[in-house]
Amino acid sequence: MTELKTEEAKRLENAGYEIVGKHSAVEVCHYTKSSLLGKSGCYKKKFYGIQSHQCVQMTPAASWCDQKCKHCWRANEKFQGMTMDNETDEPEEIIEGSIKGQLRKLTGFGGNPNVLKDKLEEAQHPKHFAISLTGEPTLYNKMSGLISGLRNKNMSSFLVTHGQHPEALEKLRDENSLPTQLYISMEAPNKDLHKKLDVPLLKDAWERVERTFELLPTLKCRRIVRITLMKNLNDLDELIPQFAKLIKKGDIHFIEVKSYMHIGGARKRLDFENMLNHDEIKIYSEKLAKELGWKVINEAPSSRVCLIAKEDYKWRVMPFASKDIKEIEKAPFA
Repeated sequence: MTELKTEEAKRLENAGYEIVGKHSAVEVCHYTKSSLLGKSGCYKKKFYGIQSHQCVQMTPAASWCDQKCKHCWRANEKFQGMTMDNETDEPEEIIEGSIKGQLRKLTGFGGNPNVLKDKLEEAQHPKHFAISLTGEPTLYNKMSGLISGLRNKNMSSFLVTHGQHPEALEKLRDENSLPTQLYISMEAPNKDLHKKLDVPLLKDAWERVERTFELLPTLKCRRIVRITLMKNLNDLDELIPQFAKLIKKGDIHFIEVKSYMHIGGARKRLDFENMLNHDEIKIYSEKLAKELGWKVINEAPSSRVCLIAKEDYKWRVMPFASKDIKEIEKAPFA
């Protein structure tokens, strides 16, 4: 049975997580809180239309991952393991538990005079799941049911993976359970750098990543590569053609280029100087866009992130207020 150990559950709770069932967790995102206070939301609102105050940040794999990424701001050296067995919680239990956990965490906001009451009311009815909080979500063997369950509730799903489990993505495709938006987190465009920065625990990790990029064009969902740049480690101009080659192979819709942030557990592995400022992110983004023949279509300086695409697609920003999620998900392929 896959289950968080007592000491690990306590560590996560002390870090602000709400434990859901045996192996999942939810945490109220900084941008959710910011949105409720009438301040700026997540860059995903600007880029894709996500309402930060209605977004649930969670994971079905709270302490399981098969990478020890240098830039990860979680305490990944304390993760329980790199595999999850088949005795796991049911998707509906995780969905309902995550929503309840989020709402419990938001209870205290009702007494804050600075909170926007209309947004707090809307926050009681989440519309988005960011399956990205910590760990490697695709290790959860019932992801198809989780994503389908969200779709049946007219909720969007953003799934983030490091790309070492192409078979899991293939299963989502074959079971018609692909997420609204699929993120491949990519910090290295070659095997040696991948081993250095992502510290994979599987011997054939890079070959798995390559298979994932070969598979991506067959996945009918919004496909995104997120590149986290670390100064003097993977922001070298010589890597740009290698990044571009993989991106072309994956037939990607969007690329997010963002800076490493010197927070959390990452402070033990990298230095403050490894962060890039937004101007540096934009310069690198423009170089990558030029290599691809694409363009930088948007940016969020406060988050040090740029968005690259072939064009600024009319379906980029999703109309969650006026359209059904199934209709929204079909738009890129209409």
